[in-house]
Amino acid sequence: MQFDMRSLPMATRYKIVNSTITPRPIAWITTRSEAGVVNAAPYSFFNCVGTEPPLVALGLLKEPVSRGLKNTAANIIATGEFVVNLVCEEDAEKMNHCSVDAPPDVSEIDYAGIETAPSVLVAPPLIASSPVSFECRKVAAMDIGTMQTVIIGEIVMAHIRDEFITDRERVYFDTPAMKLIGRTHGSGWYVRNGDSFQMDRPGYDPARLTGKE
Repeated sequence: MQFDMRSLPMATRYKIVNSTITPRPIAWITTRSEAGVVNAAPYSFFNCVGTEPPLVALGLLKEPVSRGLKNTAANIIATGEFVVNLVCEEDAEKMNHCSVDAPPDVSEIDYAGIETAPSVLVAPPLIASSPVSFECRKVAAMDIGTMQTVIIGEIVMAHIRDEFITDRERVYFDTPAMKLIGRTHGSGWYVRNGDSFQMDRPGYDPARLTGKE
């Protein structure tokens, strides 16, 4: 079956993308408003998009009725700073509590009982229990369409908890031990990052074009 994405309503396009592009890492984003309120919200339209410089991309959907910016997007555009915290299994419930539609003057940090730690280069705090946190500065913010804002941010400081570093000199991490979770299909479905397999990247073999061994 084919779906012409140009002619479908937004809700249908969302279902198709949300149910097929999986698993998606979760950016548990902390921001600080100009009034000093710390916001924390999870977003799964997120990934890294480069390393020179190190960049992340966020797809931030707008309010469905007013089509206005949600707190995270408004704070990033106003201040130019945010922190991406990755989510481990132990933090899943607190992360989920941060998805509520809290008023702008209510901090999800307080609402969900989250412990924070100060950042080094940006104003928004780190989530202390997160295995990995990236301090970021906004590079670009683009409204593409009427319902979404795309943010490109540069990672200026990376925090990785000591217990997950196996070799500091060679920059080896025990990623499975972080027990990171991701978003999958539908409403409220998540995946554990525990079932993995490895394949070595092969070298080019011209014999494959001729069928010869």
